[in-house]
Amino acid sequence: MVQDEANGPARPAGPGLPRCYRHPDRETGISCSRCGRPICPECMIDASVGFHCPECVRGERAQTRVPTTRFGGKLTGDGALVTKILIGINLAVFLAAAYVYPQLAGDKYHVGLWELFSGVGQSGTRYGVAAGPGQWYRLLTAVFLHQALFHVGSNMLALWWMGPTLERVLGRLRFLALYLVSGLAGSALVYLVSGDGVRSLGASGAIFGIFGASAVLFRAARQPIGPIVALIVFNLVITFSVPGIDWRAHVGGLVAGILTGIGMMHAPRANRNLVQAGTVVLMLAAILGMVLVETARLTG
Repeated sequence: MVQDEANGPARPAGPGLPRCYRHPDRETGISCSRCGRPICPECMIDASVGFHCPECVRGERAQTRVPTTRFGGKLTGDGALVTKILIGINLAVFLAAAYVYPQLAGDKYHVGLWELFSGVGQSGTRYGVAAGPGQWYRLLTAVFLHQALFHVGSNMLALWWMGPTLERVLGRLRFLALYLVSGLAGSALVYLVSGDGVRSLGASGAIFGIFGASAVLFRAARQPIGPIVALIVFNLVITFSVPGIDWRAHVGGLVAGILTGIGMMHAPRANRNLVQAGTVVLMLAAILGMVLVETARLTG
């Protein structure tokens, strides 16, 4: 008998069965089919071929890649979750403004705190977005406001038709970023063009952004682009021919959606996340630039 000071109990001298690398006091005739180390029944883990040791199993799990979409988003069970949430928020805000506070519905004040409003008084006092950063939140809140049932209904129907497809291929986070950036860009163009005396609201800028990004997707996927182009043209014709529709929000959202879509869907795989994040940052910088330019003009 020899004493194994490192492993404790004594073991027979001479040749014999290998001992488990994790339990040196246990002889075993089984070895890991991946690394070849001997393993006892307590350590062996069933594999497709033979058994694996705990370390190899942990290494496999660490190296397992999370499945992603073509453009880097994580695959999820519900590919329309963000779309549903956005529709829910828009409907909830509309119902709150139109029915929960009926005494405020129908006049310009019922959305006065959230609508895209900007103006300069005769004394030079600036109101709304023109007043400065403390009022810039209106650029975003206006995207979730609607004046009438047809207004919110048509926008949400378009979102439901087009949103899930983009959400599935981009992933939830990228799709949400696209929606918000497009809506903000639409608001920013409204303010840039008519910063003195403007009132605007609606998700149309974000919806047009989805239209624009969908065109980029069809192009990238080598799908017929005619139908989506026809849809965009049809909506632009309505935009410029029907009184009361804010063309600035539509055009701003469309351009932002196209540019953001290009950045997200044509980013090189090696630096995809960086390019996609940079695209969003650049769009936000452009939005901020438009706001600063118009604010400076109204101040001067």
